[in-house]
Amino acid sequence: MTLYRWAFDVAEQKLSESLPRRWSHVQGVAERARSLRSVSGADADLLEAAAILHDVGYAPDLATTAFHPLDGAVFLRQIGAPDRLVHLVAHHSYAELEAGLRGLSTELAEFTDERGSLRDALWYCDLNTTPDGEEVDARERIAEIKQRYGPGHLVTTFITEASPELLAAVDRTRERAQVAQLR
Repeated sequence: MTLYRWAFDVAEQKLSESLPRRWSHVQGVAERARSLRSVSGADADLLEAAAILHDVGYAPDLATTAFHPLDGAVFLRQIGAPDRLVHLVAHHSYAELEAGLRGLSTELAEFTDERGSLRDALWYCDLNTTPDGEEVDARERIAEIKQRYGPGHLVTTFITEASPELLAAVDRTRERAQVAQLR
């Protein structure tokens, strides 16, 4: 069984019935990841696995801190997922900044942010996917998040502060994909 197939089964079990919209989102994120095989190379299966599992921490039975990157990473570590996969889930979409806003920096620090092209690609995939799993421009997605949560919400504060770094990762990934297509 491939890593992606295993990850798909775990995500489906945790999200498909309890959070069907979230399940649609992660499937769309995995579809974006599949489109980046030229960028992820030997790590393509890992990127797709991280994409399908990145929001597993939203599952009601896993949400212990109410911070899904951390809850998902703790769960994945407990069930023996590969370290890189666990760390990618923990740090997806600039979780480090949001952890600070939530007072969970110490807990998130147990996990390493690899800060490379694979991490950027995961952020790209998440930010270019709507809550329903459709492809969208990252800038539109950020605007949608702000509108959905409204002024004064912690998530709105986070996405506003995170936007420059998130969009830089998106742009770096887009550039890598363009270079890979030229080869």
